Amino acid sequence: MDNPKIILRRGKEGSLERRHPWVFSGAIYEKPAALTNGSVVEVWSSDKRFLGMGHYQSGGSIAVRIFSFTRIEVEGNFWKKAIGDAIVYRKQVGLPSTHTNAYRLIHGEGDHLPGLIVDIYASIAVVQVHSYGMYLAAQSIADAIVSLLSDTVDTVYLRCKETMPGGPSLDVTDIFLHGARESTPVLENGVTFSVNVVLGQKTGFFLDQRDNRQLVAKYSQGNTVLNCFCYTGGFSIYALMAGATSVTSVDISQKAMDQLAENLTYNTFSGQHSSVCDNVMPFLSNPAVSLFDIVIVDPPAFAKSLQKRHNAVQAYKRLNQMAMKKVRHGGMLFTFSCSQVVGTQLFYDTIVAAGIESGKKIRVVQQLSQGADHPVQLFHPEGHYLKGLLLYLEDNLPDTP
Repeated sequence: MDNPKIILRRGKEGSLERRHPWVFSGAIYEKPAALTNGSVVEVWSSDKRFLGMGHYQSGGSIAVRIFSFTRIEVEGNFWKKAIGDAIVYRKQVGLPSTHTNAYRLIHGEGDHLPGLIVDIYASIAVVQVHSYGMYLAAQSIADAIVSLLSDTVDTVYLRCKETMPGGPSLDVTDIFLHGARESTPVLENGVTFSVNVVLGQKTGFFLDQRDNRQLVAKYSQGNTVLNCFCYTGGFSIYALMAGATSVTSVDISQKAMDQLAENLTYNTFSGQHSSVCDNVMPFLSNPAVSLFDIVIVDPPAFAKSLQKRHNAVQAYKRLNQMAMKKVRHGGMLFTFSCSQVVGTQLFYDTIVAAGIESGKKIRVVQQLSQGADHPVQLFHPEGHYLKGLLLYLEDNLPDTP
């Protein structure tokens, strides 16, 4: 084993000793001059103690993403062992099952593989990479997936162009590594969706909301529902299947609306559905829009960097204040943030500020998060990115004599 060695500055080894998997560029004292992006490196302390192994990457704040705190050979059965461990964990949390065949198989640091996401959609696996190291290993990762899941998976699609550091300007291409199936129907809690892994956002569907969609279903029977930023209609279809009397779905993307229409045809329900292709903020500000028993607000990430966090918080506040005003007395608001740089407490405080300005009485019914197939490594709290609140709202009615 002869991997390039990175030496840390004195006193910078503490986070790795606490098993946090990131090495920041400012912590590095010495590195080989010819070190290339994606290289497997060993990280050592200033007093010559081995700390971990990971993928090196220049140009960003995170210089090394650690995938092992012991010295190992990253070849042979490494990928089969790492992915096999992830399969065992998913089986422990009940995935896949007879009623769910769409789930996350690899969740980056949560599965000790920083920079790697793998989502399973029935017979299709989507590999999404966020580092050069994982990009260079993509074919080996795909081969291991097909080998371990040969009974179900026959297609592996690599999505990297929008997620690799450097963005779309890089000379990388989304490509099929096995098979060529672009779309497939999937089951989630017995509800059917069509997923296109080539054209869809992220890897094709937002799997992290599975449990929260089930929770929406729990409260939807006999109620009117507004689903903002609906994408392809996950929350909407759960609500309809559960007996909502009407559902209104709003999204600015016509492509998402077309996919929603297709998903509606897969499922049978009795309630009425309306699709509105519009910007959510102007829609919510329209006084002609009626009140709803349940409002769902699940926007895209408003901030992807600390520099943009303040503006994002203000946007979350305005959005939620407007959404609260569309909730009927005694109704519910499901509100979410997937911005990693907006932490749990900051998100909560932002919703509090919105609640104050709404002028309503508000109870917290439940705090919400991502599903068990999106695990958070104990030593890497940053992996908890999806925050949500289920709120019960009442109007401040005047006293009656």
